Amino acid sequence: MRAEPFESERLTMRAPTTDDAPALFEAYRDPRVMRFWSSPPHGSVAETVAYVTPHAGDQWRQWVIVEKASGRAIGTLAAGERRRGVMEVGYLLSAAASGRGFAREAVSALIDLLFAQGARRVFADTDPDNARSIALLVDLGFQREGLLRAEWETHIGVRDSVIWGLLRDEWRGKPAR
Repeated sequence: MRAEPFESERLTMRAPTTDDAPALFEAYRDPRVMRFWSSPPHGSVAETVAYVTPHAGDQWRQWVIVEKASGRAIGTLAAGERRRGVMEVGYLLSAAASGRGFAREAVSALIDLLFAQGARRVFADTDPDNARSIALLVDLGFQREGLLRAEWETHIGVRDSVIWGLLRDEWRGKPAR
């Protein structure tokens, strides 16, 4: 699926290119960043290229997060339609870019886009120990909806999964339609 570009105040979100791979590899090879990811840290730039390159028939749209001031790729966003009107989101930010509000800004802009495109619900799947991601979701207004026990077999073992959901009429206090 094609990921049309969109922007926020400090960021541009656009389809990834092979030119982004070296900067993205910095994030995808970092064991701290990849700890709660469903796959292990990447071992090469080529692995990162293959991972972020859209594939025919892929139901996920992927964007690279680019800091406008530096022009550098600092992370990725993804959105996949699970059912009509129900979108799952994922995000990853490099360690060097964390702590400056970029993840909040990028995910907020993505949620705006998805609801504007007709989604009625957006959800995220997190590891229960991923405190930073959970804090972001709570801050954005997501509600904890469930726990899936032993859901993922990952490079750090079998992990539970917490599901977080946000309805269109809950987003930023907008009234129900």
